[in-house]
Amino acid sequence: MNIHLWLPQLFSFNGGIQIYSAFLFQALQNLFPDSRYEVFLKHDVETSSSITYLPQTQFHFAGGLPTKFRTPLFAAQLVGNGLIKKPDLVLATHLNFAVASLILKRLVGIPYWVVAHGIEAWNIQNRAVKTALMEADLILAVSSYTRDRLLKEQNLDPQKVIILPNTFDTHRFQPAPKSDYLLAKHNLQPTQPVILTVARLSAGEQYKGHDQVLQALPQIRQSIPDVHYVIVGQGSDRPRIEQLIAQLKLQDCVTLAGFVPDQQLCDYYNLCDVFAMPSKGEGFGIVYLEALACGKAVLGGNQDGAIDALCHGKLGALVNPDDVEAIAQTLTEILMKKYSNTLIYQPDSLRSLVIDTFGFEKFQLTLHQFFQKSPLLSNIANF
Repeated sequence: MNIHLWLPQLFSFNGGIQIYSAFLFQALQNLFPDSRYEVFLKHDVETSSSITYLPQTQFHFAGGLPTKFRTPLFAAQLVGNGLIKKPDLVLATHLNFAVASLILKRLVGIPYWVVAHGIEAWNIQNRAVKTALMEADLILAVSSYTRDRLLKEQNLDPQKVIILPNTFDTHRFQPAPKSDYLLAKHNLQPTQPVILTVARLSAGEQYKGHDQVLQALPQIRQSIPDVHYVIVGQGSDRPRIEQLIAQLKLQDCVTLAGFVPDQQLCDYYNLCDVFAMPSKGEGFGIVYLEALACGKAVLGGNQDGAIDALCHGKLGALVNPDDVEAIAQTLTEILMKKYSNTLIYQPDSLRSLVIDTFGFEKFQLTLHQFFQKSPLLSNIANF
């Protein structure tokens, strides 16, 4: 089997789509080690040792192309290589690549699958992308929330839109005591209650909910005076967030940790007593899984893909992301060990459940089942 993978990035960035792409790539190579893989990367310029791959894998990098012309040149590269090499399947991990997939299918009949994550899959207005989705052989939605929105907004065939949820690195994220070096770095006491959010501080991602947690802090401090809020992440929206912190007079109880290296991220999860990201625009939210794998209580919003990540409230608390009072009350209850779902206080059970539900083995098994059910690829998948 010859598979062409079309990815935004794989080696140079660790956003949600890139992490999903890496796990998908790994699962495919585990399932079909004798297949030929050609991987087309729009923004990367080289490989790295962070991701292993089979020796027969061939990479095509477009990251060195001028930014102004990169999109059309990358599209031409995708279609040109597809016409010459005629893969058995094109698998694109971003909806914007679906248009090039459609061109190939109409010209030479190559089937294509495309992944739908979050905001890029909601309220699609681009007519070419809408058509490409209609003609896709399979759409892999990362959550039932994204799938439901696609079906409602794009009038797609429900049989062609299936769910392959996000997964995470179970070995990298594990429960551990609060790290002494982080306690010292941020001037925290070992028993001090800590709320954590991990998110890019981008003006386009204010939906993550850190503003609402900040607005909830004064109410939380009435019951828990020594609570501390740590936000991990960097971005252009930081000055506005700093201004909000000053307006709310929270300088003494909020830490903007900025960029955190991957090797320290698990330590930050274990620094907190509750992970809070009451967002309203997440397609899924890998950070919820990472926090749960560290055995942490988690709070998410009840209007996006967090519903899937927290299994409709089984694995954590879901709140109205616009209701600051509800956020404050729920976080207070969690920190005071009064929340009704006592599972969130059982780290080992939380970790076990999130691995059983969203671990890589489950991800890989689900992907294999999709290949077995595909009328075009079932013979190859069963080989």
